[in-house]
Amino acid sequence: MNREPLALWVRRFEAQDFPAYRQWYADPLLDQHLGPMDDEWLAHVMADPVGEQWAIGEAQALVAVIGLVPEPEHGAWLISDFAVDPVRRSQGWGRRAWQALLAQPAMHTRRHWRAYVAEDNRGAQAFFDALGWQRLAAPSAEDPFWTYTWRR
Repeated sequence: MNREPLALWVRRFEAQDFPAYRQWYADPLLDQHLGPMDDEWLAHVMADPVGEQWAIGEAQALVAVIGLVPEPEHGAWLISDFAVDPVRRSQGWGRRAWQALLAQPAMHTRRHWRAYVAEDNRGAQAFFDALGWQRLAAPSAEDPFWTYTWRR
């Protein structure tokens, strides 16, 4: 019997989220693309007056963390990082977390979104492609990232 998925909760990342989040980085793939995860990262996130780190969960479990930075040049939200608990990878949690974040009133202040994805991060490329994001620019010698854009 399939259970109905519970609604996801969304809130700003808190220091109490860090122990669970840090454990995710024992996963080699996550650590390769977004690591390392350390106390300096936490100190920066807790003190950053511009960037926003969002925690998304189900029941008592943290399932995703999404970092955002306003990008005034394009009037967009820039996704600085998007991590899903590795044990939940490829099960639709990233899509659900994205939809839950978009539903937040604070996310309605900007219609445009951007993300920069490393050329070797095939999983993130597939994720953004599946969500309908557009690739604006391919990696180059000067900039080794794909530029993605999405509009609400």
